[in-house]
Amino acid sequence: MNKTLPAITVAMLLAACGSSEKKADPAPVTEVTKPTTTATTTQTPTSTPVSQPKVDPLNAPGSILLQRSVFFDYDSNAVKDEFRPLVQAHSKYLVENGNARIALEGNTDERGSREYNLALGQRRADSVKKIMTVLGVPDARIETVSFGEEKPKSAGHDETAWSQNRRADIVYKGR
Repeated sequence: MNKTLPAITVAMLLAACGSSEKKADPAPVTEVTKPTTTATTTQTPTSTPVSQPKVDPLNAPGSILLQRSVFFDYDSNAVKDEFRPLVQAHSKYLVENGNARIALEGNTDERGSREYNLALGQRRADSVKKIMTVLGVPDARIETVSFGEEKPKSAGHDETAWSQNRRADIVYKGR
């Protein structure tokens, strides 16, 4: 027998076992190099945090706490709905600032007797105090006093002036 026949047979068998799919060339390998760094020390200057000046909420521009008067209707000591947010804001401040104390000063317009106006001014101050205590302000931190018609905000003798004088003023003590 011829020695080439077995070699041809082996070659044919190897060719038959091969795949007909053409394999894609693998992606070329690229060499990645890391940038070289010099061993230098970069120091970031330490900065002292700039502290913002603490703004007193009682004097902050635009704060509802700047408003310190609750106004009333004629011959009434009922706190009007429009002033409830003001009373609530001051109450919240008082609850959060345990050493703050206030005086509620009740006032009236000039109409009515001196005795009647003193009593009405006291009822007005007490009405504001009652709301504040319900909102959590300790009773002992709120003083009430009536000035009646003695401390008018407006010196006029008409409804515009009188409406400014029917009020309870919130006065922070020790400020």
